[in-house]
Amino acid sequence: MSRPPARRPRARAARGSSQVGRRFEVEVGPVAHGGHCVARVEDRVVFVRHALPGERVILQITEGTEGDRFWRGDAVEVLAPSPDRVPAPCPYAGPGRCGGCDLQHVALPAQRELKAQVVREQLRRVARLEVDVVVEAVPGDEAGLHWRTRQRYVDLPGGGRGMRKHRSHDTVAVDACLLEAPHGPSYDVRGRVFDVADGGFWQVHPGAPEALVDAVLEALAPRAGESALDLYAGVGLFSRFLSEAVGPTGRVAAVEGDRAASALSEHNCPGVLVRAGDVGGVLAGGLPPEWDRADLVVLDPPRAGAKRAVVEQVVAREPRAVAYVACDPSALARDVAIFAEHGYRLASLRAFDLFPMTHHVECVALLTRTDSAPR
Repeated sequence: MSRPPARRPRARAARGSSQVGRRFEVEVGPVAHGGHCVARVEDRVVFVRHALPGERVILQITEGTEGDRFWRGDAVEVLAPSPDRVPAPCPYAGPGRCGGCDLQHVALPAQRELKAQVVREQLRRVARLEVDVVVEAVPGDEAGLHWRTRQRYVDLPGGGRGMRKHRSHDTVAVDACLLEAPHGPSYDVRGRVFDVADGGFWQVHPGAPEALVDAVLEALAPRAGESALDLYAGVGLFSRFLSEAVGPTGRVAAVEGDRAASALSEHNCPGVLVRAGDVGGVLAGGLPPEWDRADLVVLDPPRAGAKRAVVEQVVAREPRAVAYVACDPSALARDVAIFAEHGYRLASLRAFDLFPMTHHVECVALLTRTDSAPR
């Protein structure tokens, strides 16, 4: 469950003259993964922020050269607004301002539908699946605001604080972020208290831990006496409840790459076998022989997903069910396709709006073994 810091974009070699600053009138196309919509200028794709599908806007190019396959831009003037457009609640949101939010200009129900469209499109394009997706609201925010229980600002020279612009090291001075919650995170979930290191990973939306635990347990329906692997286990959020569900005749193993989080999971999850290390490496040779088989698996990888090596280690254990907790729809779709190669089908999917006002969405996918799965 540990999440690495987001990578900043690498500078690309220029391919012809810069197009930054050029303006075009366009009709905005569909939403795309990443917090923008697609438009076309001179037969070239432009990824446009601060727009909505169907709008007519003036876009200004923010990244791109003459020879690039695609450009990036901001909608700096809206000529024909979507009915889903609303005034941004934050004065720092918008073109050239804070880059933390992608969707403040969109009504909350429409934000969730846009995210659902992205998940559907990724599963259709990458996994060749048609899936009905509804993004569910989660209790704990205030109309999409005041949910970030951990917030970081940039200290500005001479005092004050700021936030980064989109895809930039430049900062915008702010008084406060409207996403910031009035209180820090609670580590109490379903009446169980978890130890978490200062700065260690924990879901930032106050309703997220319980919503995800409920979704995972509902999907897996663990039975007394079963064995369960919790991969990318963090401090043991899922392990704790899996252990209680399978009872004293069952067993749970938790694998986590962050050693500090793994050590805390030993305290948080009495009776669970804990292993610290690279998940693929531990699965390949770091568990006792009885873990060559498992009834259930939880996968909660970082944004890059589990990838083929880990998926193949999972299916080799022939679990009856896998709950995949995904924070990136593209990585989820890729890994679902790999599971399908090995006879596992996507049985259900739930999506949660754990990051309102941004393009991010969390999914819990259930994968079950088909009759044709190799043994």
